Amino acid sequence: MQTVINLWPLMGIAVVVSGFLLRFNLVLVVIVAGLVTGLCAGMPPGDILEKLGAGFLNTRNLPFILLLPLAIIGMLERHGLKERAQAWIARIHSATAGRLMMVYLLARQLTAALGLTSLGGHPQMVRPLLAPMAEGAAESRYGSLPPEVRYRLRAMAAATDNVGLFFGEDIFVAFGAIIFMQSFLQTSAGIHTEPLHIALWGIPSACCALLIHASRLYRLDRRLAAELRTLNNVAQKEKC
Repeated sequence: MQTVINLWPLMGIAVVVSGFLLRFNLVLVVIVAGLVTGLCAGMPPGDILEKLGAGFLNTRNLPFILLLPLAIIGMLERHGLKERAQAWIARIHSATAGRLMMVYLLARQLTAALGLTSLGGHPQMVRPLLAPMAEGAAESRYGSLPPEVRYRLRAMAAATDNVGLFFGEDIFVAFGAIIFMQSFLQTSAGIHTEPLHIALWGIPSACCALLIHASRLYRLDRRLAAELRTLNNVAQKEKC
């Protein structure tokens, strides 16, 4: 006799997706999703509130951990961190925005594969260092950059960090998703496999992601070269 699985608690995922799409307050979305999941699972309202309160108490120090690095980075930026990074990368004549981000992509994947996921990130690495250095490398070659080009470089820098982290951490054997997959396969499908075996099969995906995104960065360099040289030629003709 087969056991009937209650799928209604998955409504909490729909609430999270809908809240993100509609851009509601994130805290409110998470709380509502927790309430919906608990009610659909048949939990009493008192137990739901107890779980939410316990989760809040267990993570009450998390805002301090997140805000402290931001304060330090803000102080460094106030004292010229971005300008220093741009000036330093401008001295390397062979550096381009795409090549710089390729190096960061490789470093991000390797460190994430070793479990060092906190070495990079948008607030502590992309915004204060990687994006300004990419802009500085482009400026040293083509001069002043239009605003749309700056935004494109910043977006690609953020995407580079995402790709490196996402596919790099799948190789780390103690990554939570790998442990989850190992437990799911063993309990649900009866398939016994080792976390190391799952992590090793993440290497081909990481290599493919590295090559695909590196090709995107290479095409970014070519596109910037053609676009900015055309703009510079037009500007020189207008001056003449």
